[in-house]
Amino acid sequence: MLEKYHIVFAIVAGFVLDFFIGDPHCMPHPVRFIGALISLLEKGLLNSSDTKARQRVMGFVLVFFVLLITGGITFALVHFSYKIHFTAGFAMEVLLCYWGIAANDLKKESMNVLKKMQGSSIEESRFALSRIVGRDTQNLAEEEIVKATVETVAENSNDGVIAPLFYMALGGPVLGMIYKAINTMDSMVGYKNDRYRFFGTAAARCDDVFGFIPARLSAIFAIASCPMLRLNAGNAFRIFRRDRYKHCSPNSAQTESVYAGAMEIQLGGDAWYGGILEHKEFLGDEMRKPCAKDIGRSCSLMYASSLLAALVFCAVRLLVTR
Repeated sequence: MLEKYHIVFAIVAGFVLDFFIGDPHCMPHPVRFIGALISLLEKGLLNSSDTKARQRVMGFVLVFFVLLITGGITFALVHFSYKIHFTAGFAMEVLLCYWGIAANDLKKESMNVLKKMQGSSIEESRFALSRIVGRDTQNLAEEEIVKATVETVAENSNDGVIAPLFYMALGGPVLGMIYKAINTMDSMVGYKNDRYRFFGTAAARCDDVFGFIPARLSAIFAIASCPMLRLNAGNAFRIFRRDRYKHCSPNSAQTESVYAGAMEIQLGGDAWYGGILEHKEFLGDEMRKPCAKDIGRSCSLMYASSLLAALVFCAVRLLVTR
């Protein structure tokens, strides 16, 4: 049975390991190697004096080689581990699935913002927030810190947990790690600033495509999880339908709108990035002001929807491989 359903068991084991252990910083993490690879290739491919068209082509070359190398190494690790013994191969799949899920770290970093907010100065909570968001945090008020943290949990419930689970269920740890490489590229070069506006186009579009289905599934799972957490499922669905496309990304507002509706708060709005003001639409209705407890609520919703996603994906995988 284990040999037939090894991917399902590997996903379940990886999810459980992440829940109880998270990512130990003493161990090397594949995403760090992927990040180092992206940085190395960027140095050789990105030339700001190139034409816009050439920068876009070089950005595509970056995506091609990062995915080729990531997929190739992951496949080789799994393949040769199984050549040694089935137990070694299965252990490698469990380890890769465990590395591909980031729920524990997302909760830990988010709750650290809450901890600093409640027990330290607001400057320390701003610094803690800067570890998990790309926006400028040095001038944020407490309410804005809460909003930014909830938005990060909502978006990364898909990017860091449910989307990897989706691709692991679809194509095992190899496809799961390929998705992690896509998402890492987008977080590193997928910006519309002077440096990456053209070079990062391929990475950003690739992330949009691969995140399209998981983002919508993440929203559905979050809505379905609301009743067990005593959150407003009806309002979550209403805001999701109304506000899910109020973002420059086709995927980010899918889950953010659900979280805003579920907790009856308003997310989004203008934010500063690298000293540049970026105008964003609001998500949700301000039925009440965001408060510190909303960070804990968002983490609970992230875990509930992730667990539901894992159960559904594994059940579908079991039915398909019967």
